[in-house]
Amino acid sequence: MATTNTTSSPPTQAQQVGDTSSVSADEMTAKSVHKRYEGLVMVRTKAIKGKGAWYWAHLEPMLLHNTDTGLPKAVKLRCSLCDAVFSASNPSRTASEHLKRGTCPNFNSLAKPISSISPPPPLQNSASLASPSSATTHYHRKRSSSSSLITTQTTTAAATIARANTSSYQVAPLTIVDPSRFCGELTTVVTTSSTGGLGSLPHHHPHQYQQQHQQLQQQQHLILSGGKEDLGALAMLEDSVKKLKSPKTSPGPSLSKTQIDCALEYLADWVYESCGSVSFSSLEHPKFKAFLQQVGLPVVSRREFAGSKLDLKYEDAKAESEARIRDAMFFQIASDGWKSGLEEEGLVNMTVNLPNGTSLYRRAVFANGVGGGPKFAEDVLWETITGICGNAVQRCVGIVADKFKSKAMINLENQNHWMVNLSCQFQGFNSLIKDFSKELPLFRSVGENSFKLANFINNTSQIRSSFHKCQLQEYGYTALIRVPLRELERVNFGPVYAMLEDILNSARALQLVLLDEVYKMVSMEDPVARDVAEMIRDGGFWNNLEAVHSLVKLIKEMAQEIESERPLVGQCLPLWDELRAKVKDWCSKYHIVEAPVEKVIERRFKKNYHPAWAAAYILDPLYLIRDTTGKYLPPFKCLTPEQEKDVDKLITRLVLREEAHIALMELMKWRTEGLDPVYARAVQMKERDRFTGKMRIVNPQSSRLVWETYLTEFKSLGKVAVRLIFLHATSCGFKCNWSLLRWVSAHGHSRAGMDKAQKLLFIAAHSKLERRDLSSDEEKDAELFASANGFIYSSSLPCLEPKSNPKYNLHFFDKHRTKRLLADRPPEGKICRSKDLQVPFHGTTTLEGHETKAL
Repeated sequence: MATTNTTSSPPTQAQQVGDTSSVSADEMTAKSVHKRYEGLVMVRTKAIKGKGAWYWAHLEPMLLHNTDTGLPKAVKLRCSLCDAVFSASNPSRTASEHLKRGTCPNFNSLAKPISSISPPPPLQNSASLASPSSATTHYHRKRSSSSSLITTQTTTAAATIARANTSSYQVAPLTIVDPSRFCGELTTVVTTSSTGGLGSLPHHHPHQYQQQHQQLQQQQHLILSGGKEDLGALAMLEDSVKKLKSPKTSPGPSLSKTQIDCALEYLADWVYESCGSVSFSSLEHPKFKAFLQQVGLPVVSRREFAGSKLDLKYEDAKAESEARIRDAMFFQIASDGWKSGLEEEGLVNMTVNLPNGTSLYRRAVFANGVGGGPKFAEDVLWETITGICGNAVQRCVGIVADKFKSKAMINLENQNHWMVNLSCQFQGFNSLIKDFSKELPLFRSVGENSFKLANFINNTSQIRSSFHKCQLQEYGYTALIRVPLRELERVNFGPVYAMLEDILNSARALQLVLLDEVYKMVSMEDPVARDVAEMIRDGGFWNNLEAVHSLVKLIKEMAQEIESERPLVGQCLPLWDELRAKVKDWCSKYHIVEAPVEKVIERRFKKNYHPAWAAAYILDPLYLIRDTTGKYLPPFKCLTPEQEKDVDKLITRLVLREEAHIALMELMKWRTEGLDPVYARAVQMKERDRFTGKMRIVNPQSSRLVWETYLTEFKSLGKVAVRLIFLHATSCGFKCNWSLLRWVSAHGHSRAGMDKAQKLLFIAAHSKLERRDLSSDEEKDAELFASANGFIYSSSLPCLEPKSNPKYNLHFFDKHRTKRLLADRPPEGKICRSKDLQVPFHGTTTLEGHETKAL
């Protein structure tokens, strides 16, 4: 027998390279698949803990391996409810199509409202339903096309039935009504459930399909007496029957008890911190209940939120606040709301300022315009102090309030020598505007001329129509000039400021009105029209008008910065020096005599001044000045001789009598030696705020900490320094929402209601002060609604104005000179109360093509 020897030749180099590349490609694919699998597992783990999508409770990642190599080849998603397998390319879409749309037979979603149920489409004839081969349509989704693990089969009849019943309740069909009892003619109506019917029948059981089809034909001769609106009720009935037959509930998206409790805690915090903006009754709104059910949360009770839960939140916040106050060696009381000027508000907030910069809400006092005199304020302040520290009243270093400096505050300071009671600088700057309006002739003349012009334009129908036409032509909107009530002019300059702003913003339109033939005809008969025309043509009128507006705006901007920044007492003197410098530049720009303006400023400065301003300015290392020798010395050269004496007097008053001479000797040492340059530079180190762009002190507490840790040789002076440096110069704090204030005004005599209002205020204020959020929700909403349409509100009264318009750069001409007036100024963005308006016209105006009622 012949044998054939076959010698196997070794593989070529090309074959070896091909095999190597194939192996490396398989490994890369396996590595990528495994990485995808690990990522999905991580996402699902987080979701189960409450930090991800709901559907991960029902979808599990699967890793499929190659049978030949054993390497991972694909990642799939398995439904834990029905064991169906899908592609893992888009889990969200898988959840939407498989779970939400009812494809999964074991997943129950919430019932849809009846109004969302659409009527069933007409069925095809029975001939089309008789043949399973013609009626059955096999379709494969993209996510399951790579494997034969899932084949979804349905029939045209089953799809029609599923569309007829939009509810997700899953029970067998019920025979409901014999139509012959109610109507003579039979109407074909099909009623079925989302999972009962033909759609759940496998295609390889034709006899079962025929039985279902016969049952369907029987139901074609039935009718629901209520029509299609009964479909939702039918689904609920079927669901009830199913629950009674099989009490075991079907699995669905659920949250753990910990997740539910955490979510309800967040909900409660939001309701309480809104401080009345969200009513307790809204918690039982049907839509809100539906929302809670949709996200898997139980329905909440308004009585629980306004009762036991509110009490528990209040006790927790109160305990935390008390613990922080006990931990501090001393504190300052801030009292805000005495000078609100609104009788219906009557809310006085009491806040505790701690040395570490923390502010804690203490309580609210509802004065309601009754008994709000100096004696009442003094009693309330002293009661607040003793309520915090009992007999150890020396822990209260002082008070800052927006009113009663000359009476209640002075009395408390005289009775308690260790106290430093300050007036609020925010109110001081705002009062300066009122001083200017009363004492400067410029303000009076500009106000009179503006009243005359505005009343003439608003009240003369022909001129008003021409004015609106010019406004529409120039700015694209029309509005009246806001005219305040004359009796409010001296009380509040805000409405007058709004009138000046309106006139400046309408300057070009006023110029065009003079060119209108209507105005020329009116001028022939009306001397006021001639005076107004001469005023509009006069460049001096516009110069004075812009000067007054510019000065008020300057002070208002500084006041707003004080309100937001909440400066400490050591910053008071630099603030007033900054104001004087800006006013001096203003006088130079508008050719205003400086002496009368400086006189008004100095008078207001003396009313607000306290010796603690100078003492804190000297003792705070933040304001040390580097001299030629390299030392950092206190800025005594910036003080007047009277202020230097005030520093000595205040220090001797705040220390014990036997330590007074020691404190003065230490003050002289501080004056000559100052602070070590390294520590001084560390205290004064600044960084740029990433939100505002301003330079801010890196560690505001370092000024006090240097005295407590490094400058220990100044024993007596150090005690004074640490008690002065941290004092706030403003009483601005928590702003309550108008909704709660209106409720308090209406139900202020209800003891239980006031108790709940006090607790709600405390919780909201405690949270906002902890976040250092001193804004008002109403102001935020007004800014949001205004800016959404490209408009912003004026600082004093509600009036829509364009944010920016190049036409505001105006040119005014007269016989002697040409003046360019810049009237493009960003308003402040606040809303004032409408009671300050005087509206002589009740017609309609147009705003960007829309007809609106006049303000």
